[in-house]
Amino acid sequence: MAEVITIPYKPRYPGVHEALEAHRFAVLVAHRRFGKTVLAVNHLLKQALLCRRERGSFAYVAPFRNQAKAVAWDYLKHYSAPLPGRAVNESELSVTLPGGAKMRIFGADNPDALRGLYFDGVVLDEVAQMKREVWEEIIQPALADRQGWTLFIGTPKGVNLFSELYERARRLEAEENTLWTSLIFRVDETDALPREEVERLRRELSESAWRQEMLCDFSASADDVLIPIDLVTEACARRVDYADVRGMPVILGVDVARFGSDSSVIFRRQGLQAFPPVVLRNLDNMELADRVAAAVAEHRPHAVFIDAGQGQGVIDRLRHLGHEVIEVPFGGKALQEARFVNRRSEMWYGLREWLKAGGCLSGDGAHAGRLKAELSTPLYWYDAAGKIALEPKDKIKERLGASPDIADALALTFAAPVALPDVQWERADNMGRDGHGLLYGWRDKDAF
Repeated sequence: MAEVITIPYKPRYPGVHEALEAHRFAVLVAHRRFGKTVLAVNHLLKQALLCRRERGSFAYVAPFRNQAKAVAWDYLKHYSAPLPGRAVNESELSVTLPGGAKMRIFGADNPDALRGLYFDGVVLDEVAQMKREVWEEIIQPALADRQGWTLFIGTPKGVNLFSELYERARRLEAEENTLWTSLIFRVDETDALPREEVERLRRELSESAWRQEMLCDFSASADDVLIPIDLVTEACARRVDYADVRGMPVILGVDVARFGSDSSVIFRRQGLQAFPPVVLRNLDNMELADRVAAAVAEHRPHAVFIDAGQGQGVIDRLRHLGHEVIEVPFGGKALQEARFVNRRSEMWYGLREWLKAGGCLSGDGAHAGRLKAELSTPLYWYDAAGKIALEPKDKIKERLGASPDIADALALTFAAPVALPDVQWERADNMGRDGHGLLYGWRDKDAF
């Protein structure tokens, strides 16, 4: 008679395990103290035990290796302890099971440690804090040859890779795609915490923290976020009439890529309407200058603001071509020096006020999701002198997983006040509306 080995785990949510086992990709969104880590570790352990492939390979990945070790390593050792012959490697943070399958703990902060490996199954914990490349360029290819599975777990933290994966899973489920499933658990839908503790948290947490951490609201923003995601969402849903922009100056903001993974962006705004950005990669200064010159010829802007930090070559080339452009040093003095630490903080604050005043963003298009994430990520604070300071770009990139190039280009359109143009109107032959709901039967000769 075969010996029965009992793992010291009693599933709190048996239906969740059934759903995970029925789908290759699962996105689990849950409130704090739901028990995500214990659930995920035991799902990983069960799948490793059931694996019949030679040298089965499984991974638990958290944003940082130390974090992964702190939250998951002891659980992995504890729940696998009853298995006879299981081998623990403390330095490698791995557990090898009697059948030969190995489970390892990784940190997404060292993606190179994951490269070149293959996986039969992976848990990605707190995906909102991971760089996009970890999933898209490393984990997903590593699953391909063995058709491995992935469990994404976490609590909302604004608009980012985790929110995108959740929305993708929801959409694919609705289309009856059996590979993906989405699960979400709010604190008022579980018994993970005592009712009196839930009520205490409701009273003591800020509104945004309660919505995000306990109600799993991706649209909630932290109290120190400069531009709340709710404001961005509203702007994406708005539509403006042509009267709202007619006669307003056309402004181009150009953010020049700093590093190989960054993008150069040309953003056009007229009054309350921001048009879809042009995002360019792998262009040298001369090529980018030519693209900007083409945009100038097409839109005849009243002002062109270019990031001076990396854009000097672009600026020089455009001036050589006879175009008037304005260089903007992000780290330079603000126009309102008594209120803002630097020019970049001032521009972003102007962007926020524009959104609050009814600014309209394009809610669709190839870069709409990325723009939402970039706008709703930066934090702000007041320095010792009471000036508003925006989180540095490098810090944002660490948390977002990408440089906020698109949002910076839009912010550049608020670099300085631009005077209203002299307007002359002429009737066009064809009347109609463009893709942004704007009547184009009337044309401002100077603005277009």
